Amino acid sequence: IDGSLAYTTSGNVVNTQLSMASGTRYMQVQGWDNYGNYYKSAPISFNVTGTTTTSSSSTSSTTTTSAPKYSDIQAKSGWASCDACAGAGGSGPSAPYSLAQWISNPSMDGKTAQFWIGGTTPYAQALWWKQLGGNSSAYNFVYDLYFYVKDPNAPQALEFDVNQSVNGLKYIFGTECNYKQTGTWRIWDTKNAKWVNSGIGCPKPAAYTWNHVTWEFKRVGSQTEFVAVTLNGAKSYVNRYFYARPVSNAYEINVAFQMDQNYYPTNYSVWLDKVSLNYW
Repeated sequence: IDGSLAYTTSGNVVNTQLSMASGTRYMQVQGWDNYGNYYKSAPISFNVTGTTTTSSSSTSSTTTTSAPKYSDIQAKSGWASCDACAGAGGSGPSAPYSLAQWISNPSMDGKTAQFWIGGTTPYAQALWWKQLGGNSSAYNFVYDLYFYVKDPNAPQALEFDVNQSVNGLKYIFGTECNYKQTGTWRIWDTKNAKWVNSGIGCPKPAAYTWNHVTWEFKRVGSQTEFVAVTLNGAKSYVNRYFYARPVSNAYEINVAFQMDQNYYPTNYSVWLDKVSLNYW
């Protein structure tokens, strides 16, 4: 923890509780086998809050990660959107699209948002984003949400993004599950304005069920760091960095969601629920 050895054990399982000071902590796990080979995870950062209780016979401590800064974002008002601006160079084709909020079916908590795109234009796209205000102290981001589709063959790709503009730089944590072309997660190279294949598989979503995705990002100096993605419980570390680009008169944090149609466009909907963003 924070660069110091906190716990060791023998065997193939690590399962323990550790006491630590409140604040931002960093954890790394290392393991060795009998042949001297070792594995070292990427550092994981998290916030700790909690209480410590002491008595004459024992000391106990509980720690929890902090609650998200913003939760149920899909139910908030003020979402902005566009179609053409979502295309290459910000000048893609037009398409009909819509957003309906507070949907009760399908829903996990009665606050689902239904995103829809239609029309007959190949590779049309629609983009929605929600501004959450600026924060220059935000360096770590966790974007967490559930999504639901009825026709997994309809999307060309689905995009889940976090954007931050601060200190004259724009950091785009752009990600897309590219179903039709690569079958992998692609991540955004902000400076060079292009998609980069992460090499991490992204299978088609299960139909008529809630799929859970969590993206972890960092702002490191003038770079974006794509830390890890967890899809339906399977976590993959990305550990890729890209430089930000200059921006004028912008101070913001927002989350975004984009739907892409394939060459033979099929009208389809995606439902989002429990959309949250945590940062520190």
